[in-house]
Amino acid sequence: MRTTVIVTCEHGGNRIPRRFAPLFRGLGGELRSHRGHDIGAAVVATAVARHLGAALFVATTSRLLVDLNRSVDHPRLFSEVTRRLGPEEKRQILVEHYAPYRGAVERTILRETTRGRFVVHLSIHSFTPVLAGVRRRAHVGLLYDPARVSERSLCEPWSAALGRASPGIVARRNYPYRGTSDGLATALRRTYPGSRYAGIEVEINQHLLATRGGALRIARSIADSFRVSEESIRTR
Repeated sequence: MRTTVIVTCEHGGNRIPRRFAPLFRGLGGELRSHRGHDIGAAVVATAVARHLGAALFVATTSRLLVDLNRSVDHPRLFSEVTRRLGPEEKRQILVEHYAPYRGAVERTILRETTRGRFVVHLSIHSFTPVLAGVRRRAHVGLLYDPARVSERSLCEPWSAALGRASPGIVARRNYPYRGTSDGLATALRRTYPGSRYAGIEVEINQHLLATRGGALRIARSIADSFRVSEESIRTR
């Protein structure tokens, strides 16, 4: 079975639509921080997609408006800023910003699986080096569902290949979050079996993304090590 790779970035920007800008007055610092977007993730996602010749989807609306990596029934779909909005305003946000992005990704996966192709979905994110006073002990995390053979067979060799591609890089699996927690890839697993779809969330320590050059270097390592590991799916 031939493979199609798609790359997404759900937290790629910190843009706030003009209509809702008054809600965020005085919150510029929050929008520029990791709370407003995944710092450096859009640069990495764009470079990874280019290296792999993959379709690319990058969201530029801040997750403080609506979190595109959350299901519609998730309690943190809306932030503390937008949670107090009325039902009609929330519905409009979902119609104008949430549904178009998720729908575009889902239509692409449906088209490719209908053509008989196996889809590998790389969802690119970044994480803050220190959270609640605790220093994260990895440079890259590969989040997946261990119960899905296709995802496990990809990520086990991939985490090792990442270390070889970039000496000194610590890659861990299902760290700093669980791969089965709510997210776009988790939602898509409910639609597509492991024989058709593998959804991997790639989490990158923002320490590596302080400069554009650093982001491009880790993107190259992610893409190169992925190519090597992808053979484990092609030959499964």
